[in-house]
Amino acid sequence: MRVLAAMSGGVDSAVAAARAVDAGHDVTGVHLALARNPQTFRTGARGCCTLEDSRDARRAADVLGIPFYVWDMAEQFHADVVDDFVAEYAAGRTPNPCLRCNEKIKFAAVLDRAVALGFDAVVTGHHARLGADGLLRRSVDLPKDQSYVLAVLTRAQLDRAVFPLGDSTKAQVRAEAAERGLAVADKPDSHDICFIADGDTRGFLRERLGEQPGDIVDGRTGAVLGRHDGAYAYTVGQRKGLDLRVPAADGQPRYVLSITPVTNTVTVGPREDLAVSSVTASRPVWTAGPPPAGPIECDVQMRAHGEVIPAVVAVDGDRLAADLRRPARGVAAGQAIVAYRPDPDGDIVLGSATLD
Repeated sequence: MRVLAAMSGGVDSAVAAARAVDAGHDVTGVHLALARNPQTFRTGARGCCTLEDSRDARRAADVLGIPFYVWDMAEQFHADVVDDFVAEYAAGRTPNPCLRCNEKIKFAAVLDRAVALGFDAVVTGHHARLGADGLLRRSVDLPKDQSYVLAVLTRAQLDRAVFPLGDSTKAQVRAEAAERGLAVADKPDSHDICFIADGDTRGFLRERLGEQPGDIVDGRTGAVLGRHDGAYAYTVGQRKGLDLRVPAADGQPRYVLSITPVTNTVTVGPREDLAVSSVTASRPVWTAGPPPAGPIECDVQMRAHGEVIPAVVAVDGDRLAADLRRPARGVAAGQAIVAYRPDPDGDIVLGSATLD
């Protein structure tokens, strides 16, 4: 099989490419240049889009003896991921840019180009599994599992995806990289958001959206408790960073309950007011086959590495509804809800949708 290995410059993608070579595939490595100005992105192996990462990917390809190319996708990345990120926060939602990058860049634009060039599949270093049945499952390394951010992929995209690392722990991947002589064996994992150079998300949004002062109000009484410089700087469930000038009568901390862009208000309240028992979501993608004809019992997860909660899920056209078997807290619009079916061989991803 002729495959394209997406090589970010990290240890996971390097070992994934190596395993594809070992499997007898005809492998070509490609690094995605996603920054309009790579010097503004993270250095020191903190992101996934730096000049350093490009060089690390090229060195890994040289060790593996495979062809290597750099594809410039900066403009599409900026439009589909960065601009989307800013627009979602402006609308009072909390996006997941890694999920959007997988959906729009790595498994749409890249896969489309790869197929047009005659490749059969795209190989990535994601920690997730595709079984012999073609179903997406959690990784054996649950703390590193990335099935949540892959749950936006369609059945057709998964049919052309290869995830060689799903049966290995991160420690095993690093040990293998060292044995293979790959210089990235000890390279730190990337963290935070790759396109925010200094890690200051609030400052990044303020630069693009400007200061937008508004009120912080009590969710129970409507009383004004403080002021903010921009509602986009907050997310549901947040406790820190609230400039509250009126202390709670019971002395307990308050949390962000909701964000309302129309009135530019941030509503806060006690922790118990965060609890929700049902959620709705839009744009469902059902990866395990046709959407269910009626309500189904399954597990749901509503943040990357978030709590797994039993639920009853129903899909109706472009809408998904989930009744939770126990209340969830910190549920933020803009995140994905991912439905899983428990399975002895690894929880199976049934589908996903975007929380409203």
